[in-house]
Amino acid sequence: MKTKFALFLVLQLAMISCSSTISTTKKEYTFNHSKELKSDWTINSKEWILKSDTLTGNGSLSPWGVLVSKKQLPENYEVDLNVNMTKESLFEIMLNLDKGKYIRTYLYQIDQNIVIGDGVYDKKDDSYGKRGGKTLFKKPMELENNKWYSVKIKVLNNQLYFSVNDKTTLEYSLEKSNLNQKGKLGFITNGEVKITNLRIKSI
Repeated sequence: MKTKFALFLVLQLAMISCSSTISTTKKEYTFNHSKELKSDWTINSKEWILKSDTLTGNGSLSPWGVLVSKKQLPENYEVDLNVNMTKESLFEIMLNLDKGKYIRTYLYQIDQNIVIGDGVYDKKDDSYGKRGGKTLFKKPMELENNKWYSVKIKVLNNQLYFSVNDKTTLEYSLEKSNLNQKGKLGFITNGEVKITNLRIKSI
């Protein structure tokens, strides 16, 4: 009996590690140590580091600090995290990055808005028009440096829900604007940003 149970655990772990998605119905994905960051994400160590359960990104107006997962997001998922923009004005969560296109969900201090947009990302080109993109929907929110914000994102049945501090919320249909319905997860900063309590869950 013990042998069967041990074999079952090994098979489950193998299925999770070989999964093409960053989370599964059996497991939430969280950052635990830097080895996971290196194995699960495409990173530039000068731009992103994980230390003491805090992921820190450093970028500039050119180039942005970009971090992209190696695995796909599930079809329906939740992403929760706490974020602090310690320097500059932009923190962006890239959703469903696929073939150079993605959904922009971001906090933008200059305009004092949270935003859903349609984005493009050319990993080899930092020039204007090769990264970022147009705004589809925005909502005013007071944003400032050195302040922690709770970010929640849910994609369910091609409907996107994006909220900050459980107060300011945007909702949008992926199909309505022909937005990507599958792809990877990424983060962008044009300054310094700190992320804690990242959780990615299949729903």
